[in-house]
Amino acid sequence: MQSSDPEWLSTGRGAMEAEAEAISIAARRLDSQFTRAVGVIVGHSGKIVVTGIGKSGRVAEKIVATFSSTGTPAVFLHPAEAVHGDLGVYAPEDPTIMISKSGTTAELLRLVRVLRDFRSPLIGILGNPDSPLAAEVDILLDGSVRAEADAHNLAPTSSAAVAMAIGDALAVTVMRARGFTAEEFAMYHPAGQLGQNLALTVREAMHSGDQIAWAGPGDAVQQVVIAMSERPLGAACVVDDSGRLLGIVTDGDLRRALRMHDDIRPLRAADIMTATPVTIAPEARLHEALRRMEDRPSQISVLPVVDAASGRALGLLRLHDIYHGR
Repeated sequence: MQSSDPEWLSTGRGAMEAEAEAISIAARRLDSQFTRAVGVIVGHSGKIVVTGIGKSGRVAEKIVATFSSTGTPAVFLHPAEAVHGDLGVYAPEDPTIMISKSGTTAELLRLVRVLRDFRSPLIGILGNPDSPLAAEVDILLDGSVRAEADAHNLAPTSSAAVAMAIGDALAVTVMRARGFTAEEFAMYHPAGQLGQNLALTVREAMHSGDQIAWAGPGDAVQQVVIAMSERPLGAACVVDDSGRLLGIVTDGDLRRALRMHDDIRPLRAADIMTATPVTIAPEARLHEALRRMEDRPSQISVLPVVDAASGRALGLLRLHDIYHGR
């Protein structure tokens, strides 16, 4: 079996680009129907129900997960099981999002009349705006695509990506309309890296006190190296007599000093430190610290923690501490 083919890479890129273009076109099509859909969801204090079958059902399940994790209760309803008892999930006026590429899905069409009895506003994310289902829904969101991403225009690729993107757009807009906060997001994600980054403060994760390599500006570089070796956090905080942060000496600063100087014995901490480094306050959340470390041209792996009022250095936070815990 051939281990690689020069066309594989271009095929993969072409598929992703086709899906991206389909989403971009769908985004430009959004109109007042979208804002109506957001208004229906925001105006309802209960849950929303999302339904679809086949690949559209998988998309529906993902949209349910996004809504649920961002403060809007949502459940998935299998359209074939709905009429066999699963309609008990409904409370009066719960909105329904119906997802279908063709707009002719028999199971969804059969549901329409039943859902009218529940006074459910029907929002359709449909790949065919001229379909029978499009004529039945109250709000139509156009999920049509020019073609799927595969060479035969068969697999629901671009159409599934567009439907999912529209669902995400609804969820994100509802989040904004309801003023959903990062703290609320953390409440729904108590486990895992994301929840930790949103819930924990820098103070709870940082190293402080005797765990830190401290140095004065006049300390010999040799002393700084010894301190950093005894407390291997990747940096030393250079402070004045009152504890105010003057700079930081990192492993990178030491390597640069060794490259630039044949003899480092005359050098002092102030000669090699990074003055006015990027810092973080102890009250900041870990996700803010992560942004400061990574959202920059040259990533950094350690942040001095500084009291904003006094300028005193309180400790160090490593990138390792955010991703792996202390």
